[in-house]
Amino acid sequence: MSRIARVIVDLSLDKAFDYLIPPPLAARIVIGVRVRVPFGNSFRLGYVLALSDHSDFEEQLKTIESLGDGRTQLPEALIKLGSWMAEYYCCTQEQAIRSLLPGAVRLGRIKPKTLTVYRVAEPEKARQYIEANAGREKAQGRVNLLKVLLEQPGLAADVLLNLAETTVSPLQGLVKNGLVAKSEQLLRRNPFSDSTVLPSAPLPANAEQQAALERVRAMLEGREKRHVMLLHGVTNSGKTEVYLQSIAMALELNRSAIVLVPEISLTPQTVRRFRARFGDKISVLHSRLSDGERFDEWNRINDGIVQIVVGARSALFAPFRNLGLIIVDEEHEASYKQSEAPRYHARDVAVMRGLLEQAAVILGSATPSFESYRNALEKRYVLVEMLHRVDDKLLPSVKVVDLRLGAPEPGEKKSGLFTKILIQAIQERLQLGEQTILFLNRRGFARQMLCESCGYVAGCPSCSVPYTYHRKEEMLSCHLCGSMIEAPECCPSCGAAEIRYSGSGTEKIESLAAAIFRGAKVVRMDSDSIRAGNSHEAILDRFRKGEIDILIGTQMIAKGLHFPNVTLVGIINADQGLYLPDFRACERTFQLLTQVAGRAGRGDVRGEVIIQTFSPANDTIRFAVSQDFKAFYQYDMTVREALHYPPDGHLMVLNFRSLDAEAGMQYAARCMELLRPFCHDEIIVSEPAPAPIEKIKTKYRFQIIFRGRKLKQLRQALRELTLRRRHPEGIELYLDIDAQSLL
Repeated sequence: MSRIARVIVDLSLDKAFDYLIPPPLAARIVIGVRVRVPFGNSFRLGYVLALSDHSDFEEQLKTIESLGDGRTQLPEALIKLGSWMAEYYCCTQEQAIRSLLPGAVRLGRIKPKTLTVYRVAEPEKARQYIEANAGREKAQGRVNLLKVLLEQPGLAADVLLNLAETTVSPLQGLVKNGLVAKSEQLLRRNPFSDSTVLPSAPLPANAEQQAALERVRAMLEGREKRHVMLLHGVTNSGKTEVYLQSIAMALELNRSAIVLVPEISLTPQTVRRFRARFGDKISVLHSRLSDGERFDEWNRINDGIVQIVVGARSALFAPFRNLGLIIVDEEHEASYKQSEAPRYHARDVAVMRGLLEQAAVILGSATPSFESYRNALEKRYVLVEMLHRVDDKLLPSVKVVDLRLGAPEPGEKKSGLFTKILIQAIQERLQLGEQTILFLNRRGFARQMLCESCGYVAGCPSCSVPYTYHRKEEMLSCHLCGSMIEAPECCPSCGAAEIRYSGSGTEKIESLAAAIFRGAKVVRMDSDSIRAGNSHEAILDRFRKGEIDILIGTQMIAKGLHFPNVTLVGIINADQGLYLPDFRACERTFQLLTQVAGRAGRGDVRGEVIIQTFSPANDTIRFAVSQDFKAFYQYDMTVREALHYPPDGHLMVLNFRSLDAEAGMQYAARCMELLRPFCHDEIIVSEPAPAPIEKIKTKYRFQIIFRGRKLKQLRQALRELTLRRRHPEGIELYLDIDAQSLL
């Protein structure tokens, strides 16, 4: 039996420490268990990373003081995954381990919720007491209590006293004389407590779904050497049904499953469909849960009570010990990338967890990421394509409208970004009782406030971006740092009253739609409307019931939603995001346009998509119109291969933040000289330069971008630089491996 445990404590030292295992705890100290250890002059909680029979510091070792709580134990495979994340994503081991546990579990502040319940201790004596005291007024309360508990044991005090129509004093007397026993019952803080679902049965699989399921079964049974499948299915091709039946296969093999979705707004709808199929075998993990709910859900998984977990990025670390399947829905989504250390990508970590635990991984999308598609083409992943909609429904017809030709005729009222063609199409849907989705990936009313007299633009003093105007609150808001000021009535610079608000956001589209389509029920769904108290789940439920005619939103409504009565999707301005200084701008635009177009025509009526654009000849928009992913991939890859951008090479970005612009730039240049010896001919370096958004939250930002192949040695040098080297006061460094955005 091992004598020494290697323990990591939560101090971001990127180092584990050896401790002696006391004999009384020897059988209970295993990899992943939480322990309390002496550290310096105090005690700290930590996790056992490894066990050994010897240490280089045996004579100096302290002894583990106790187990943490006896319940919190990370599976050994997750510990290995954390070690890989620390190495690959260049973060400390503590940061990696911390990401494996919800804060509600890790910090130990949340405790199990219990309820005191009462039951008869000895039924025969209770019956004798009732007979002996029948008709005695003073004993009536006790008699009533015993009668209730004989029929309904295990009641809480308030329910029991109400049913027995008595006070707490007789109950205390019964407990004192031993006729009634009380005990603590564990209560689950249930995130599903206010919702019910009707059970569903598996649907007959069509030929494409059946082919996909056969490949999944081969992966689950170990007959397929590759453990990752890219499920490339057009919108409404039935990918979710493949997910559901794949999970059923995993359960048949007594293995567990994880389902990842990219947006919290998708989680309720996804959970509803999975609960309808699997009932109480489902748990859910995402950031909208309360700490208590997250604590209880994690412990249900840890205790083996549930076999399926659905959630956003962090659900990937559910502590299953017999994991068989990981599903990453909409695997192309940028929201799977963590923005704080460890800056992991959930899709890539899912692939690694599947490898470590011999679990099958399904990456599903109608618009796969270039990285996943390249891996599939090169046979690293199994490629399964579903190119037809369920029941052979037709893809929606797509019409491109040139916004440059949208000027109103003389005497005609200007309607902003609503062209005649879009207005007419929406009116037809309203007359037919069908629903419309309008998409614009910008929130707020206007993108900036401009003075027409002096040219002043109201900008955030802490960030190098203009304020966004929100008309409902009459506020100017920065969408980077969150600061807000009252919208001025005249120019703060010259005092002129000629203030103009330019650009459009979802709030403006909502206002225009309400004015144009009087009588129609128009609702906006974006992060602003949700913050104002309108739950995304409540909005989608109303839309599902037909209580909303026109739903306006950002990318929150662009994917994963299934509403058969939506026959029209209007894309207000397809150009937004197309010309950003980021090599993935075209890919993201193609994905968004294709995904939001896929919301139309999912019922019996063929859908229609109207794409409004100032650039109808743009190649990305042309490929999105035809929904031709393969042609777009080949088109965009020619540029990436020429410049060695992912997936042709890897991308690492070293970021600098400083309150002093000159000091930040100078230190970036110094670091570049330290790193230059590690850069070989297959690495392309973009020398230190200001980030496209130069200042956020008062700090100036600089970048060094590395891209290419064979980056391991450089990555190790960057890890040493960012984690080990002392940096000048006021300057922060962080490294983004496989960066998803250069902004």
